[in-house]
Amino acid sequence: MQCTGGEYCQRCGRSVSSFALIDGACPDCQARTFNFDRIVRVGVYALSLRAMIVGFKRGRTELDLMLGSLADSALQGSDFCSEIDLLVPVPLHWSRRLMRGYNQAAVLAKRLKHTSAGICTDLVRIRRTRYQPMMTSPAQRAANVAGAFAVRRGHKFAGRAVCLVDDVKTTGATLDECAKTLKEAGASKVFALVLAVAGQNTE
Repeated sequence: MQCTGGEYCQRCGRSVSSFALIDGACPDCQARTFNFDRIVRVGVYALSLRAMIVGFKRGRTELDLMLGSLADSALQGSDFCSEIDLLVPVPLHWSRRLMRGYNQAAVLAKRLKHTSAGICTDLVRIRRTRYQPMMTSPAQRAANVAGAFAVRRGHKFAGRAVCLVDDVKTTGATLDECAKTLKEAGASKVFALVLAVAGQNTE
């Protein structure tokens, strides 16, 4: 089913043996920097997990119970769960939110059972971007979301540890841009929770 987290890099979320990690980062991360501090995942974007995520995004909102339970288990098992002050769903542009009827990341965040962190929607998408799957390279994905996010006036991020919540991470461009915006707004740390990491070898 590919729903278990398995061994993976907590910097980028990609599958890797713990023996290949150097200072907590996989070989692909050694020469890279990220604006988010660490990431936790449910599994890889394949097979049954992929089918559930696609269905969830296409109107099968009843899947929030199972996917939310899986996400909550991953979060509770992370080494940063106790540090989190705020849960922040990765926002949709208002036009896409209107078309879909809901933001799947926000629905997922509501299923998390953190004992103290509340959900904050003060991170907003101010520009409608092209669909990330249409981008063929990490550079294109990064350019597509550059400057696409902002925080509301009177936000609560200063000095807070934030956990972004999203469904799928591919290159991490969206999460990284969100984390950059949050840190510019004063967030002390930005973690990420995703249902799945794409681009994995599942053979």
